[in-house]
Amino acid sequence: MKLLTIKSMLKKELKQMLRDAKMRMIIFVFPLIQLMVFSFALTMDVKNIDIAVLDYDKTVTTREITDRFQSGGYFIIKKYASSADELRMMLDRGDVRGAVVFAKGTEKKILSREMAEVQVIGDGTMSNDAGTIFSYASGVINLYNAEKNADMMTSEVTFQTRSLFNVNLLSRNYYVPGLIALMIMVTSMLLTSIAIVREKEIGTIEQVMVTPITRPEFIIGKTMPFMLTGLITSSMMFVMARIIFGITIKGSILLLYLIIIINILTYLGLALLVSASARTQQQALLTSFFLMMPSALLSGYMFPVNNMPTAVQYFTYLVPMRWGLEGIIGVVVKGATFHEMSKQLMWLCIHAVFFLTVASIKFKKTLE
Repeated sequence: MKLLTIKSMLKKELKQMLRDAKMRMIIFVFPLIQLMVFSFALTMDVKNIDIAVLDYDKTVTTREITDRFQSGGYFIIKKYASSADELRMMLDRGDVRGAVVFAKGTEKKILSREMAEVQVIGDGTMSNDAGTIFSYASGVINLYNAEKNADMMTSEVTFQTRSLFNVNLLSRNYYVPGLIALMIMVTSMLLTSIAIVREKEIGTIEQVMVTPITRPEFIIGKTMPFMLTGLITSSMMFVMARIIFGITIKGSILLLYLIIIINILTYLGLALLVSASARTQQQALLTSFFLMMPSALLSGYMFPVNNMPTAVQYFTYLVPMRWGLEGIIGVVVKGATFHEMSKQLMWLCIHAVFFLTVASIKFKKTLE
């Protein structure tokens, strides 16, 4: 293997890739824009929930509880309904996402130490939001009960909760590093998948055919530019995550970049395999999209792997993004060490070696 040949291929690929202003935008700017937009859009933190209140009791106590809903920071009382029909219409139209209903006689039951029920209604079309509404509402009512009944309690059992790795339970601490892992896959596969096919379509592969270059040299020459641009783009995304979202890397930066490098190599090998098999850029792009969708869904990013059927859980071992995602989040959020990430590194290496080897064998320096 000649280093001079690889160096020449690297220069040629970098010039061909970066000479177009649109391509530079796609490589360096679009991932940053998508990271920023998706990071704000993808969040499990439910705040400013529009709710309606239907108060049949209209007493000081019900107004006090209503004020607690308003002042907690999670709910915004958009309207006070005058009837059940009006409340139902507001929920049907989607004007509010939930409602609180006080039955007549609520204050009387509370003052006489009887069980008083406060009905909380959530829009079940978005199950996560509905569950969050119920949880927040339960917290408001439990706090009210604790304060009102404190003078009558002789002893109390309390729970102390502690959240590891993400003290404030901010969803962005998970979604932003996960988005970076997703963007690494998207940019690496889409750009590389058209590499060889572009050579076929514009005819420049004929020039490669007459050069004394071996298949490994060709593969290295094709992957190195995308490896470099992938590392630069990843670094820019982590800097943006730190500046805008306050995401800090708790673990070793060297371990993080080792995971990213092996992960990019895996995607480059898979993309080259797709590229070598396709005859047109359109075929390569469609095949890449076909592979990326299940990879994202089965990686555990949107749905926990442990919640999937057992057969699907075993299938996820074949998904490179699962191990890249677990590795990046483990180092960034948990501060995991090399020993703790050994399983993820092992599977990433297996995927990288397999795809690069098959791509090297698959590639034939011929025009078919």
